[in-house]
Amino acid sequence: MIKRLRILLLGEQDTAEQTSPADERQSVIAALLVQAAMMDGHFDDTERRTIEELLVSEFALERTDVTSLIDDASQAVEQSSQLFGFTRRADAQLDHDGRIRLIEMLWLVVYSDGVVHDFEASLMRRIAGLLHVTDREMALARQRVTT
Repeated sequence: MIKRLRILLLGEQDTAEQTSPADERQSVIAALLVQAAMMDGHFDDTERRTIEELLVSEFALERTDVTSLIDDASQAVEQSSQLFGFTRRADAQLDHDGRIRLIEMLWLVVYSDGVVHDFEASLMRRIAGLLHVTDREMALARQRVTT
């Protein structure tokens, strides 16, 4: 799976490895969720459990697959210096409602440790802009997950 993530997110090419749109969507969403969790410098167990629950419920994946997906996404995020690659893929893979759902999922990760760090808030603004989600839509998504 890490090979697939490297192809998708880091731009590495391998003509022998083909990914389905569903696999690409899962990988990109996992990477963005992990990016949000790591933004404050800590990727704790609470954030990891939140990401696991989101991926299980969103994609009906087995726990072992989710664990592997998160581990691979963590490695890809650590090796990537650009947020644009992740969001470009998400923007291409998701319709507008899907991008808003992604913003909601990201807010759930950001809030999971009980503190919204300035870096996390900044990340959310950047991701929303790159995904063409308006400030109002982002605020409404935030409100939905906090109430």
